[in-house]
Amino acid sequence: MNREEIVPKVKEAFVTVLEHENFELLDTTTANDVDGWESITHMMIISEVEKKFDIKFKLMDLMNMDNVGDLLDTIVAELTTK
Repeated sequence: MNREEIVPKVKEAFVTVLEHENFELLDTTTANDVDGWESITHMMIISEVEKKFDIKFKLMDLMNMDNVGDLLDTIVAELTTK
């Protein structure tokens, strides 16, 4: 699965948790750019992404994610090692 196939599923996870679609997911998108993306919803988004892709992020990977691009890179890496 490539990044272009991953992005719509990640957006679904965000929409499910945040209950709105008033944002664009770019590699540079951060929590500051999306209404409702706060610490609690962040963990809910991560959990939803893990479910959608049947993966489990490592703690170090989570700590190194600064934006959506980092999230996408980590998903690609996890799917590649499955």
